[in-house]
Amino acid sequence: MAHSGHRGLTRIIKAAGYSWKGLRSTFRHEAAFRQELMAMLILVPLALWLGDTGVERALLLGSLLLVLIVELLNSSVEAAIDRIGEELHPLSARAKDMGSAAVFLAIAHAVVVWVLVLWG
Repeated sequence: MAHSGHRGLTRIIKAAGYSWKGLRSTFRHEAAFRQELMAMLILVPLALWLGDTGVERALLLGSLLLVLIVELLNSSVEAAIDRIGEELHPLSARAKDMGSAAVFLAIAHAVVVWVLVLWG
């Protein structure tokens, strides 16, 4: 991929545009991402209300944000695999399963953080 040549503020603005495009694309094409965002509509205000300290709020919110980050990465792996071809291949299945496992672990992490902060 060629170097764009953009520097400074222009590069930051371009990167923000690409990031926004990626978020919109993921929202449009990935049901799991939309479901996780819907859960966050409930959980973010709950985290702000239930967290007693700034650290607790940061842990609760950070665990939720991590789920979205990992979902974005998983979706990008799936899109790249699908771009290569639709035929079944053990390596493609392994890559998709690993991405799914990463999302599962991020969700498990969020559950553990919430349990420890709220009932620990």
